[in-house]
Amino acid sequence: MASNIEEPAYELVRAYSDFEVRDYATNVQARVQTAGNAPSGGFRRVAGYIFGGNQTGESIAMTAPVSMWEEKGAGWLAFTMPSAYDLEALPTPHDAGVLLVAQPKQRVAVMSFSGRTTPRKTERVEEKLRAAIVREGLRGSGPAVLAVYENPWTTLPFMRRNEIQINLDTSVEEA
Repeated sequence: MASNIEEPAYELVRAYSDFEVRDYATNVQARVQTAGNAPSGGFRRVAGYIFGGNQTGESIAMTAPVSMWEEKGAGWLAFTMPSAYDLEALPTPHDAGVLLVAQPKQRVAVMSFSGRTTPRKTERVEEKLRAAIVREGLRGSGPAVLAVYENPWTTLPFMRRNEIQINLDTSVEEA
């Protein structure tokens, strides 16, 4: 995405040869439950919220990435809200299915990849990241999150920036 698109703030904890460990600052997400692996409807709902579908009619700047994951049999899609907003400052969505959720600080393992985000490709990257986490004596926690930074109309697949992100159990010391 263009360089003027805000991304969540983080501090690089450690860069390994094939992945990074990052500490993400607290933030707020607007998220919706999706129908399995069909994020397009979820995207439209969250986009509707930031483009004025809220109690004040306020437009909220788009950020990157769009995050998608499955948890307890449900699919989820989320936008991180711009850092200027905390939970109390955001207007209430018109769509009751758009949830505003405060995200605490998180330590996250991140593996980047380019190209299209097919289910098989994201599965392979997740498997590699989980193996790398174990290799380094870390412990993953929770579902893998697919973070997509480029819009779907980016025509050159090699220019698409994507990540698989897995929260790390911070009660386990790094090796």
